[in-house]
Amino acid sequence: MDAVAEVKSRLNIEDVIGEYVQLKRSGRNFKGLSPWTSERTPSFMVSPEKQIWHDFSSGRGGDMFSFVMEMEGLDFRATLELLARKAGVDLEQFHPSHGQRQSRQKKRAIEALELSARFYQKQLTVNKAALQYLIKKRKFNKQTLLKWQLGYAPNTGFALTDFLTKHGFTTDETKLAGVSTQRSHRPNDMFRGRIMIPLHDSRGSVIGFTARLLIEDKDAPKYINTPQTVTYDKSSHVFGLHLAKEAIRKIGFVVAVEGNMDVISSHQAGIANVVATAGTAITERHLRELKKFSGDIRLCFDADQAGLTATERAIPLAQKVGVNLSIITISAKDPDALIQANVKAWEKAIAGSVYAPDWLIAHYKSALDLSTAQGKRTFTDALLVTIRRLSDAVEQEHYLKLVAEVADASLEAVKSKLKSGGGQTITALRKQPAAKADQEDKNLLEQQKLQDHFLAMMLMQPKVRQLLKNMKPEYFNESPSRILLDFLKKNPNFRGEPSKDFIEVLAAKPKAALPAENSKETLAGEQLLDIADYVKIMALQFEELYQDLSVDDLMKQAAHLKHRLLERYVKTQKEKLAAAMQSTSDEKILQRLMNQADELNKLIKKVED
Repeated sequence: MDAVAEVKSRLNIEDVIGEYVQLKRSGRNFKGLSPWTSERTPSFMVSPEKQIWHDFSSGRGGDMFSFVMEMEGLDFRATLELLARKAGVDLEQFHPSHGQRQSRQKKRAIEALELSARFYQKQLTVNKAALQYLIKKRKFNKQTLLKWQLGYAPNTGFALTDFLTKHGFTTDETKLAGVSTQRSHRPNDMFRGRIMIPLHDSRGSVIGFTARLLIEDKDAPKYINTPQTVTYDKSSHVFGLHLAKEAIRKIGFVVAVEGNMDVISSHQAGIANVVATAGTAITERHLRELKKFSGDIRLCFDADQAGLTATERAIPLAQKVGVNLSIITISAKDPDALIQANVKAWEKAIAGSVYAPDWLIAHYKSALDLSTAQGKRTFTDALLVTIRRLSDAVEQEHYLKLVAEVADASLEAVKSKLKSGGGQTITALRKQPAAKADQEDKNLLEQQKLQDHFLAMMLMQPKVRQLLKNMKPEYFNESPSRILLDFLKKNPNFRGEPSKDFIEVLAAKPKAALPAENSKETLAGEQLLDIADYVKIMALQFEELYQDLSVDDLMKQAAHLKHRLLERYVKTQKEKLAAAMQSTSDEKILQRLMNQADELNKLIKKVED
């Protein structure tokens, strides 16, 4: 992973842009007012799924880097440094030699982990006690065992290490993957005598393990995890996300629980939008990872003191990240126990989740003696930390009144305490966009907008591509637009996910035909839009504006756009010819320019016939 990809993986595009533009959720996307025009109806779109933004009013678009470059007036390198600091990324590690070595190490570690998972699965089939524990006690069926790749680590001490060595992995590689350790002057297995639960990244690659004791031992921890490695980071990994993400998108919210077994049990019961953090250590990075799939997060930690403390700690984190956090309360010790007793009760508990501030009020109301001054002070101290972070003024007013009522205090007193406690109720938006030295030519901008709308239809609806006939590259601005036009003309029947299949097909093009990644570093305040981001923007534009239109309506609109596109091209070329005519007295040159003007007059009819 390079520096840009690492920064993008740690930051959400809507959070970065939200520091400059006030965004509101609109379906799967976010919408706000353009920072470059004085519009009243929001036309600025941000897609967390595609990790791109597009401003319909100005025609601009791109990724989080291009946005910050526009707003701050920075070059690419300065923007990378700014966002890297925000993401906590050390750019030194991405020097070419270091980056290549780390990439090779990570690849080998994943290969070792994938092979280890298969080894543990095989060992489970021959260990009766481990198999009976999972099937009889945990009540997992064989399909679940296979789906989650559950396994068993033999208690010999060297079984896995010897197995990986025979398959070509060195001692350093097995240590780097976190599956071996040094004991008694030779490498030993990290995990022994334990049920093995593979940890996957969001794409499904094995990146580590959680290991549970099969035979209880008071001197050994019940669960141990893979240590921090090149593949596994406890603070950002979300267990089960690779199998839950589609259900999360479909259902619209995610349930975060404490234990891996809770997740597996819930999925087996048919409730698949459930994931887990590493115990109760939920972090801001966990929440940001989940936010990519849904802004509605429902938390259900175990009903013990550690679970309650973790839940309380998650509330301000959720408000910082900008997700809607609600709390699920259950009567059983954990979700797995509830599911084993009554699946319907688990479904009901999820449906009955309580918005986090309401849960917090109820929690402190029952935990404190509100008849005393000390109890009232502690109650208001705890609640005002949360209320201060609420960005909606009406919601904040609601909870101030509720806190005052529960504490038997006046609203004025509670408001005064909020005010004296410092902090802002609404985070101030960052500075306005930095002014560019050269303003974009209005004609060029209008041309770009016309061709973007036209190409969005051509990309996403093959049935209207007949309109590409006679359309030449010179009719389009020099940009990814020409690359997309060339591809669609050569592949008129192309269908598929443009952000994936399209780029794979384009990969065969000569590198010179694509905007070079390194060229970003030479552009002061401007960026050549990457072809991948451009295609994603076209897909977003089609989804927002045209996907509900019939093919006939699309054909009419596309034909109209084509006509306007050609008109503007002819007008621009005529202006250039007129300027050239005024600057020369050579009759031969004048005649040639006049002939070109005549050809332009015939162009629209010729192309549209």
